[in-house]
Amino acid sequence: MVMNFDNGVPFDPGFVQHISAIIPNIQYVYTELGKYKNFGQKKNQFKMILPKLDELINNYIGFYAGCILWAQIIKDMDKPVTNNFCVGGEYNEDETLQEVRFLKEFLVMFPKDVKYYAGKDYVLYQDTFKILDLYEEFLKDNEGFIKVEKTSDLKIPADCKPLGDKQKVLEKIEEVVATGKLSELRDYIK
Repeated sequence: MVMNFDNGVPFDPGFVQHISAIIPNIQYVYTELGKYKNFGQKKNQFKMILPKLDELINNYIGFYAGCILWAQIIKDMDKPVTNNFCVGGEYNEDETLQEVRFLKEFLVMFPKDVKYYAGKDYVLYQDTFKILDLYEEFLKDNEGFIKVEKTSDLKIPADCKPLGDKQKVLEKIEEVVATGKLSELRDYIK
């Protein structure tokens, strides 16, 4: 698949189809876990859902990385941004940052839960918190994208290093949009 930018640049290159709301999913898992009174049952349930939770977390980190990468690729195209459902809205910082802040807090305690329930160490992807911090800054700088009508309206976080080979990153974005493996985008954030 080769993206066509003749009539503008999509706000989302296709990432959203591969994610599901992280806050309700995590809350659901912990609510279900809380229904078990027996510690052995809790441990077994946690061990069964751990791979899905891990996939959800890594997919979200990849989504955040992908959003920043996408902005870096399209920023200088001087094209209209299409299908930006945020444009014209009202910026509410707490609401805008709720998800990324929730995930940051959750990931501080999650390794402890994995140790407690599964008896093993949970190692986060090395740049997880860097990506979360960059994404939080990205959301703030762009005020939840309510004013992003053209690619030049995008603001890239100051701590983002410039992309090397934009074509290579664009090809990777196209690949993960097709496969749904958003976590593979994490390595492209420098």
